[in-house]
Amino acid sequence: MHSAGRAEPVVTPVPGKASSDRTAFEHFVEEAGPRLGRALAAVYGFEDGRDATAEALAYAWENWQQLQHIGNLPGYLFRVGQTRGRPRHQRVLFDIGADAEHRFEPGLPKALAALSRRQRLAVVLVHGYGYTLREVAELTGVRPTTVQNHLSRGLSRLRSLLGVDDEH
Repeated sequence: MHSAGRAEPVVTPVPGKASSDRTAFEHFVEEAGPRLGRALAAVYGFEDGRDATAEALAYAWENWQQLQHIGNLPGYLFRVGQTRGRPRHQRVLFDIGADAEHRFEPGLPKALAALSRRQRLAVVLVHGYGYTLREVAELTGVRPTTVQNHLSRGLSRLRSLLGVDDEH
């Protein structure tokens, strides 16, 4: 369940919670935690996204009895993470060190930061992490066509910002 570079919630036993609840919660975190973390990182950047994920998962543990039966719990917790982890009027910065070795377009972090949150979320999850439109839609609680619209607009804006035309 633990892997380098990913924040894991600290699961502290709570009086009255059965071990089956803990097992179910740990299974949920193992299955949905990485997707939730990537989605929140796409919106807020790595550090703030990691914090928002931790907040959302802590909330889930505190309220597990009521939440475990929600049909789209990762989508619900995505919204919890947005509310609890929202930076207070700060722009998302995808800063990379000056000495960093680039495996992507060097101007990409700045261009991604210039997109709207919804456009950035769609572009990063679909093209960065390989999510399907349906998976992004389920996670964010919108229709796949809405995700497609944000994706198309985001890619178009990225091309413009990076000076890339569609013919190359």
